[in-house]
Amino acid sequence: MALVEQIWKDKAKGEVNPLAFSALAQKLAHHISEEGGGPRGRKNKSTQLRKYYDVIFNLNQRAKSQLDEAKWNVILAQLHKQLALVHYSKGRDLITDSFVSMMDELIKAVNNQKDLQVITDFLEAFMAYYKECRPRN
Repeated sequence: MALVEQIWKDKAKGEVNPLAFSALAQKLAHHISEEGGGPRGRKNKSTQLRKYYDVIFNLNQRAKSQLDEAKWNVILAQLHKQLALVHYSKGRDLITDSFVSMMDELIKAVNNQKDLQVITDFLEAFMAYYKECRPRN
């Protein structure tokens, strides 16, 4: 099952899976950490991943206050720009395929501000669990 489908219980009704921000985020954080080499791994460093979360968090904050369509399109374009930056990091061998796939799926699933809010909340939970996996980097 695709990640986005696991996050939403019923997207049409706006219902989020109650386990998305706990069990699902934790499982994915542990998997991506291990794929990057575990606590002392050279790939998927928490500071590298945190940069993407920070940008998405800031875009979400802007989206909350700027509701007109023209400004939303700018925010959406900047969100999709993050995909290019994720792939650039992959090309530099800083992150793994699993992180690229996660970000690709999450970003492409955003169609409106509600979607962006849910994705931001999921990434916040993911980063919290990830820090547990990678306390030193």
